[in-house]
Amino acid sequence: MDHWVLDVGDRDFESAVIERSREIPVVVDLWAPWCGPCRTLGPLLERLAEEQAGGFILAKVNIDENPGLAQALRVQSVPMVLGFRNGQVVTEFVGALPESAVREWLARVLPSPAEGLAAEGEALATGGKVAEAESTLRQALALDARCDRALLGLAGILAARGESANALDLLDRVAPGPLRPSADRLAAEVRIREAGGGDEHTLRAMLAAKPADLETRLLLGHVLAAGSKYGDALEQYLEVVRRDRSFRDGAARKAMLDIFELLGPSNETVERYRSELAKVLFS
Repeated sequence: MDHWVLDVGDRDFESAVIERSREIPVVVDLWAPWCGPCRTLGPLLERLAEEQAGGFILAKVNIDENPGLAQALRVQSVPMVLGFRNGQVVTEFVGALPESAVREWLARVLPSPAEGLAAEGEALATGGKVAEAESTLRQALALDARCDRALLGLAGILAARGESANALDLLDRVAPGPLRPSADRLAAEVRIREAGGGDEHTLRAMLAAKPADLETRLLLGHVLAAGSKYGDALEQYLEVVRRDRSFRDGAARKAMLDIFELLGPSNETVERYRSELAKVLFS
């Protein structure tokens, strides 16, 4: 087989399909030796993979040899074909479709021209060529204003440059899907950094003199969060919520949620303060 057509099984599915699809689309052909339609569809998919010459990887899975994988993928009938991108199934079909229908289906799996430019922009940014990356990502958005990968990539560049409002506007446009969690984390980071102006020592001295000053306590929380002192920041925000949960339109609670988003749900600090916040809100 060509190097873009692979036999895949239980042991290497994670690396050959899930992880690989984060770099290049992967089409999974679930088949069986006794399946007549499989003998028609399989060669067609292989021919399309050869035609694309690396535009996607074709991973062939013999379900008789990999029953555990077939069960995990909930295969009820073969042939069954799954299209993976960014570690997730984006589309699928069952049965031997005619070539025109398979080509139409494949077009939904392969990256669009805008997505191709977005991937190029990401690579340029990773290589430190920020100006070229920004230009390429803007070209991608000119082709498709809804290209999530370009929205996220350009937002990262603008956020690093301090253009917080523009970055947040781009992040707000990322659609629900595989990239939405990354957009939420970056948005939380931008808001935290944006709010963190001020001097920690001065604010602590002011708070020591007036412990009931919620404005100062909130500002101290922002400064601590911007300095990555998340536990200390959460403690200050929690105290604001305890004293007045509606202060500044719930700003302390919203700031806590941003930190939760940034650190992730499995973080011990998040688990602790999420529980403490719930006690305050629902007591």
